[in-house]
Amino acid sequence: MPTLIIGNKNYSSWSLRPWLLLRHFGIAFDEIVLPLDTPEFFQRIASYSPTARVPALHVDDEVIWDSLAICETVNERWLAGAAWPSDPKARAAARSAVAEMHSGFAALRSQLPMDCRRKPATPHWDAHAERDIARIQQLWQDLRGRFGSGAGFLCGEFGIVDAMFAPVCMRFRGYGPKLGSDAQAYLQTMFALPAMRAWQAAAEAEPVRASAEQA
Repeated sequence: MPTLIIGNKNYSSWSLRPWLLLRHFGIAFDEIVLPLDTPEFFQRIASYSPTARVPALHVDDEVIWDSLAICETVNERWLAGAAWPSDPKARAAARSAVAEMHSGFAALRSQLPMDCRRKPATPHWDAHAERDIARIQQLWQDLRGRFGSGAGFLCGEFGIVDAMFAPVCMRFRGYGPKLGSDAQAYLQTMFALPAMRAWQAAAEAEPVRASAEQA
């Protein structure tokens, strides 16, 4: 059975991605949770991940690090490629969107960090983050319109592209930026997903809180 090493669910956006993919497709796995930015994390993480970061997946004697690499490995080993769209055009678009998410949106990441327990308050982000928010909405609308029949997930069935944008959904719900109707509909689709609800419930039950949240 594979073992996924993750950070605490309330804050670890990168951990959410492969966890959601594994859970949605019913792949059995063990998980080890290391609370972020704690002495326990720094003492133990080097034995699990060569980068000293989460997530990391252990399968037999292999270690796979980086969330996208883990998702690709899961897709190859257990899903026979089903986590990418079967249509070549949709698959290419999904991969482009995933690459953009994986390497971009720095302002959104830094100014709206994931906090699954957060409730919307007065907006505090700048124009750079606002541009990220607008670009993500444009991207979602384009994918759903072209490949998702205008509804549901981004490219038809749930897949890697949806898993990669799951932390953005958490951010949008927690910070409450102004969203168009298409983005709101996509959020509803994602938060109706049983695996997404399971992550949210576990995040809310976690005892560890960051100092900013405690304040």
